[in-house]
Amino acid sequence: MAALVAVVDDDISVRESLQSLLCSAGLGVRVFASAEEFIDSHCLEKADCIVLDVRMPGMSGLELHQHLLAQGCQVPVLFMTAHASDEQSRAHAFSQGALAYLLKPFDETELLDAVQMALRSAWGKQN
Repeated sequence: MAALVAVVDDDISVRESLQSLLCSAGLGVRVFASAEEFIDSHCLEKADCIVLDVRMPGMSGLELHQHLLAQGCQVPVLFMTAHASDEQSRAHAFSQGALAYLLKPFDETELLDAVQMALRSAWGKQN
């Protein structure tokens, strides 16, 4: 069974391109337009990795990550953002256990490498 990657981003073009990229790499993918949609989906129980946009309307990616941590979530999280100057968010994400913080636009290989690293981390925690 393919690993499942959840992608949470308010930009439909980002969601569609990441879904296509991750599917082409043989991964299962579920995409969500908001943190709230992700929470309501109950996908967390099935996800092996979560890719979060930092800035979204409503609950931000960082706030969603805090929510997941408070729930005891052990699923590896990767962040992505178009805001290179936001060093405080980057530092906060890493201090809370994020495995990667990618700047948009990022290279496809950079994302796939980060996802593979996250999946190895997730599988290591299951054993």
